[in-house]
This record gives sequence, structure tokens and C-alpha cells, in this order.
Amino acid sequence: MAPVSMATLDISFKPERAHLRRPKRGVIAERVVPQAVRGRYRRLKWAALILCLTIYYILPFVRWERGPGQPGQAVLFDMERGRLYAFFIEIWPQEVYYLTGLLVLATLVLIWINAVAGRIWCGYFCPQTVWTDLFLLVERAIEGDRRERLKKRDAPLTVRRILEIGLKHAAWILVSMATGGAFVLYFADAPTLVGDMVTGRASAIAYAWVVILTGTTYVLAGFAREQVCTWMCPWPRLQGAIWDPEALTVNYRDYRGEPRGSAKKAAELRAKGEPAGDCVDCLQCVNVCPIGIDIREGPNFACINCGLCVDACDGVMAKLDRPRGLIDYEAWANIERERSGQPARRRVVRTKTVALGLAIVALAAAMGVGLALRGDAKIAVIHDRNPVAVRLSDGRTRNGYTVRLYNKADNERSFRLAVSGLTDAAIEVVGHDAAVSVASDATRELRVLVSSAEGERRSIAFVATDLASGRAVTAQDMFIPSEGGR
Repeated sequence: MAPVSMATLDISFKPERAHLRRPKRGVIAERVVPQAVRGRYRRLKWAALILCLTIYYILPFVRWERGPGQPGQAVLFDMERGRLYAFFIEIWPQEVYYLTGLLVLATLVLIWINAVAGRIWCGYFCPQTVWTDLFLLVERAIEGDRRERLKKRDAPLTVRRILEIGLKHAAWILVSMATGGAFVLYFADAPTLVGDMVTGRASAIAYAWVVILTGTTYVLAGFAREQVCTWMCPWPRLQGAIWDPEALTVNYRDYRGEPRGSAKKAAELRAKGEPAGDCVDCLQCVNVCPIGIDIREGPNFACINCGLCVDACDGVMAKLDRPRGLIDYEAWANIERERSGQPARRRVVRTKTVALGLAIVALAAAMGVGLALRGDAKIAVIHDRNPVAVRLSDGRTRNGYTVRLYNKADNERSFRLAVSGLTDAAIEVVGHDAAVSVASDATRELRVLVSSAEGERRSIAFVATDLASGRAVTAQDMFIPSEGGR
């Protein structure tokens, strides 16, 4: 593959191309007005939209039985109790590393998807894409398709036009309110919160977040659209580092389409034995693009791989009785191979994709095993900072610790504290006997003093044993001897 191919990747596209006109000097380009299109990839996008919106709006109302005193919502970010519930999984604040692992896993999956099919996530499942498609559906239903909307944009206002604009924005606001309202349902019991919000009994914070999310959805999906995908989202900026010429991305077969010309002109050139491309320069691929780029100019980081230009071009080729695929999901490396007369090679399975896939499986497996093997009790220890150690009158050294016991079970439990690693250790739980009770689904903080005649720094283990079951949990810390005493 010629190195110039990667060097010419561009993101500095001109959105005004989608309007077939350039703005006057000093005037900001008008936002993209994409045209509706039909085809296999448009149907896939509708299916993705329906799936994503169904999950988003229905999931808060799915029930999951966890036992007495536990929330019955399948997915819940319980801010009051500091818990994250996801069906059979319960994450405590002290287990935030699972969320960190989930973020790392999501990043690896996105990079793997990019290596296989470019920005396919952006084109089908990204929330910005889903809600932009929904807003465009409303806009087309009220104002008409691209040509009608462009005519109305420059036409003088009439009563009917004002009603159309008002109806469109009212529908957008309703969708935005439903979006913001559904989001807050993930942070409280959904049926209860819906009733409280309707009757005005919900908290001011709940209403504030609905307003904030309504505003952001309305602005981003109604007005920012392609600007979010191109300039606000960091993903296009990463394409320079992770772009893969073997990934199945939307590309234009320029060796087949050039030189461009009308169907009549192409027929005349071919009759004369002169070269003529299949592209008739109809600009349908540009008109349907939600980002407003011209894929015929070469690979572009702003392309979200939605495939709408493929549908538009295939429709034109079908009408002209020419083979489909002038614009298609194809690896850029294959475009160059075909241009030079070499056969195309699909290399979805290669070192990069296999390595990323194995990393995803390994991380997911590690997190799954960790969740499966974790217990319903935990102990955490923090050594005192000042003083680190105290010399007692009998010559022994005493260290102080803050010990926190976690009881994740549904019943109250009693634990007996002990310390190992010191031959003559004496442990004192301030204000308690060695046995300490911890309420169900709660934590308890204890002040613990450990004394010993040891004169060397030693690693010790705090052991909390459940008196009912005999199971024990441990936490490591240090015992530090006094240096001169106090």
C-alpha cells in the first residue's frame, strides 16, 4: 500500500457541500440538512434506533427480586445507599475498581470495533446518532424531506410555516423531556419516582436534572448534530492513532467511478473507446450524509460509517443498471489492491484484532471471576499517621488502626477480630469486646489498638471471623516499632 494513502486522510471537510452552495465570505456555513434514503443500512439503523430507545426507556421499569429490604429495580444507581445494582450484580463504593475495569473494557471493545469496522459504533449505536435520527424523523414528518426544508428555509414566514416550526420544536422538547425523565429513573425506584414527579412530590434535584438533560438533548440532537460527532466528540481525534487500512469502512472505489460524468456523457465516451467512470456526480452520497462530507474525496476521520451513502449510491446504480458497490463497506487497503489489479483480501482476522479480542476476553473473564468469588464480608485497615507508634510504660509498643468491617449480607452478623504475624500481640477494640456486630448491608468503623514487644517492623494481618459461619476475611498492614518512645 502506498504510504501517501494514510497521509492524505482528512478531517477538514466543508459541511456546506451538502447544500450545493458556499456561504458568503465571513458567514458561518449552514448546518447539514441530510436527505432521507432507503436501503439495507438505513433499515439496520432503524433497527438499532428502536433497540437502543427500547432498552433506554424500558430498562428502569424492569424488576429484579433481591430479597427483603433490597431495591426491586433491575438496574439502579442508588446514590442514597451508595450502591450500583445491575440485575444479580451489586457494586459497593469500595469496589469502584469494577467500574474502572468496565470503562477499560469498553475502551478495548471500541478499539477492537474500530479495527474491524471503523466508526461503526458512531454510525449505529452512539446516543448522539440515535437521538439525532429520532429528531430528524420528527423534522421530516412535519417539514418534509431535504428539498422542502431547504426551500422553506429561505422562504418568507407564513402562518403555516410558523405552526410547523412551533410543532417541530414542541415535539423535540417532548422527546427531550422523555429522555431526561428516563435518565433520572435510573437513580431511584422508577414507578415511585414517576408518581412523585407527576404529583409534584419529587425532589428539586430530580426536577433540576430533568431540566438539564432536556436542554442538552434538545440542543445537541436538534442543533449541534454533526458538530458533536466531528468537533465535540474525542473519538475522531483518536482516529489518527488507531485508523486501520484493513478495517471495513465506507469507501469510494475511485478507480471505478472516475472520471465522473452524466450517464449520457459516459455512454458517448465509452462508444468512442475513451474511459468513463460509473459515478454520475449526482451528489446523492453527499446529500444523505448526516455529517455533510463527500466520501469520494477519500477516507475521512469525520465519517461515522453509517452506510447511508452506500444506500444512496446503490439506488442510483440500480436505476442506471450498473453494479452496486461504487461506494461500499470495504477496507481501504483493498481499494488500493483493486486499483493496482490485485485481488481483494478480507483480513478481519489478523494479529491486531485477535490480540484485542483476547485482551477483551481476558479482562472480562477476570472481572467475572472476581465478581463470582467475592464474599459478602470485607475488612479494611488504615494505620494511624500521627503518632505512628507509642512506647508504653512496660516497654511494649502500641500501634493504632482504623478498621472498617463491611457486611454485605441481608442479616446482621457478628465478627471476632484477631491479629496474626506477631508472637505476643494484644488487640483491643476500643469500646467493644473482640466480637463486634455489624448490621445487614452496612459498614462499621472501629478503633483498634495492637501492642507488642516486637522490636522490628513486621507485616501483620487483621482477621475478622464470622461467628455464625466460621468464614474469615483478612487485611494486611504493618506493625511499626517505636523509635525512642513518647
